[in-house]
Amino acid sequence: MRRYGFVGAGELTAAVVTGLSRAVADPPEIFLSPRGRGSALAARYPNVRVCDSNQGVLEHATTVVLAVRPPIGRTVVSELSWRPEHVVISALAGVRLALLREWAAPAGHVVRVIPLPQAAVGKSRTAVYPDHAAARAVFEQVGDVVVPAEEASLEVFSAATATFAAHLDYLATIAGWMTEHGVDANTADAYVTHIFGQLGESLSKHADLAALTGRHMTPGGINEQLMTDLRDDGVPDVVRRALDRILARLNG
Repeated sequence: MRRYGFVGAGELTAAVVTGLSRAVADPPEIFLSPRGRGSALAARYPNVRVCDSNQGVLEHATTVVLAVRPPIGRTVVSELSWRPEHVVISALAGVRLALLREWAAPAGHVVRVIPLPQAAVGKSRTAVYPDHAAARAVFEQVGDVVVPAEEASLEVFSAATATFAAHLDYLATIAGWMTEHGVDANTADAYVTHIFGQLGESLSKHADLAALTGRHMTPGGINEQLMTDLRDDGVPDVVRRALDRILARLNG
């Protein structure tokens, strides 16, 4: 019988639990922490149950996903009574395996993961380290899995996910510029959302970003002009420096 526990019931847990539960003929049993999104998820999916405490999650499941905020991770994990048969799957950004093993002793296995919000629709590409059958059993149900070569590389994957809000802000800037030039705000938002949504469809079918970039511009055309202007203004270097700072924080 598949039983999964989640300590922490915020947005990330909601995405994974939704992906495991919606439109699934034989969903796993899922046990959630008593706070956060747990009650709403339990009301929506009959395979989901909210426990009276975090410890209750551990009593019902041996595969346990940690999805609490990293600053409170040590307090939450250390207060729980783990058993050797537990597999701890941590989504705590920047918290290394060595620390997790110390906090969750005597749990038998500790794995780190970086799930994506697209888990809710079965399209996450979850970074997992080290590779482990229990982690695959969870996250291959909500998308696919990528295994970095070493733990240090996992932090690079994590840093890359820090770009979501900045990317959306870039799109909002484009829509705002359209509005400043007389386009209705709702129309501008809908247009920008549409064209970049379609671009996302192209991205899902082509892994070579340099080749895809070339396909979306004509020599001497307006796409090339904008890209050149941004490069001349140092935008790529700004992005690299910001990512370096994120990576330093994760490694700190």
